[in-house]
Amino acid sequence: MTRPDFAPLAPDTVVVSAGRPPHAVDQPVNPPIVLSSTFYSLGVPGAGEKVYGRFTNPTWDPLEEMIATLEDCDLPALAYASGMAAVAAGLSLLAPGNTIVIPSHAYNGSLALVAELEATLGLTVRRVDLADTNAVLAALVGADMAWLESPTNPMLEVADLPVLLKAAKDAGVLTVVDNTFSTPLRQRPLQQGADVVVHSATKYMGGHSDVVLGAVVTRNPELHARLHSMRTLHGAIPGPFEAWLTLRGIRTMALRLDKAEANAGELARRLAEHPAISLVRYPGLPQDPGYARAAEQLEGFGAIIGIEIAAGPEAADRMLAALQLWTPATSLGGVESLAERRRRHPGEPGTVPENLVRLSVGIENVEDLYADLHAALSESR
Repeated sequence: MTRPDFAPLAPDTVVVSAGRPPHAVDQPVNPPIVLSSTFYSLGVPGAGEKVYGRFTNPTWDPLEEMIATLEDCDLPALAYASGMAAVAAGLSLLAPGNTIVIPSHAYNGSLALVAELEATLGLTVRRVDLADTNAVLAALVGADMAWLESPTNPMLEVADLPVLLKAAKDAGVLTVVDNTFSTPLRQRPLQQGADVVVHSATKYMGGHSDVVLGAVVTRNPELHARLHSMRTLHGAIPGPFEAWLTLRGIRTMALRLDKAEANAGELARRLAEHPAISLVRYPGLPQDPGYARAAEQLEGFGAIIGIEIAAGPEAADRMLAALQLWTPATSLGGVESLAERRRRHPGEPGTVPENLVRLSVGIENVEDLYADLHAALSESR
């Protein structure tokens, strides 16, 4: 599919304009959902023929065009059945015995899959504090892949991505950046030299907690061909309805993220002064260790906050149980505000504090959100 040139347009225009049918009489404004497992085909399939639903689906095309445009990529994105499938695709670029550099704190699924590949493929895994640039640079020596995530999940550490990506490129290290938290509206790693970008489109792209989908983007034709072949052979494909829902969700991503980010900034400032909270992690706070980097590198501070409950993990659980407006649940990036104590998951790294609650701030009225948190924190004490 040849993508139109949306480069001159601002990202908040692109989310509305890209991935549309051409302007012509009687063309629909929105692309249709094509529900078909197979396509009419005779003889030896020619280049570009659809043939079968595991190879392609016309409903994927506008979504993949949209994500590629947002990430400033000339090749279409590749959509996957889930964010975890996209992560697995990125890690499939490793060979047995390779060395990977990965943050000590990152998406739990990524860490778990790397640990599994460490055992089954004999990978050498170098786990690093991503905020410690010198430590990461040292770990890159002799590595085959650097898996980067900034800000990290759930500790919100901010990496010096431009420096790390340049050093990795100079050393011949393949780089994969999980851009789920920042979205292409706040950070475009391909522009900074990343080889591959992955997304859990379940989160801010879908934006309504009603779809599970992932995406991978690369400017490298060889990597794109490998990833496309792997997706086809392994069958990690999205359903057409899920692809259509995600595209519809992206249409409002700029508005949703702006509102959620404004809410998060205000909540972080208030929570930093709350007596029931010992520490607030948010790169938009001037006192946060990642503030200077985030202010320089990101086009916004995001809508995820980490709070540490002073009275400990039991008090954190009581606070979560007392919430009325916020929903205690995993995941993030939806219109509704979610809260979760991350160490309730057995696989979460032991260096994540037991009393850390991750807040995914939604688009509700900020006064209502704070009132609910304040009441629940008071009850937990």
